[in-house]
Amino acid sequence: MAGMVVVSRERFEALVAQALDEIPDDLAELMDNVAVLVEDEGEDPDIWGLYDGVPLTDRVDYGGGEMVMPDRIYIYRLPICEGCETESEVVEQVCITVIHEIAHHFGIEDDRLDELGWG
Repeated sequence: MAGMVVVSRERFEALVAQALDEIPDDLAELMDNVAVLVEDEGEDPDIWGLYDGVPLTDRVDYGGGEMVMPDRIYIYRLPICEGCETESEVVEQVCITVIHEIAHHFGIEDDRLDELGWG
């Protein structure tokens, strides 16, 4: 197990924002009704991110004309910090985790993400 890198909440949130800024505009424009949130950790301490919502590929009569709460992508600070040995590794893992969870928003499953190297 790697040693834990201490990255403040503020710095970690900035890394998540930076990862989101690096998403190509044409792809970012396709994201719909999704919020990206930073939490210290989730219910499962071994996961680094979580997509909670209805993937775009499964949205048929989405909300039935009613207002729908946004999908949520959680990026978990402490598990990522615990799994990395340097801050540069944290930066890389935040980017990978953000992309991985956004891919779930687009309906891409874990098996396919593993094949693409984003697992």
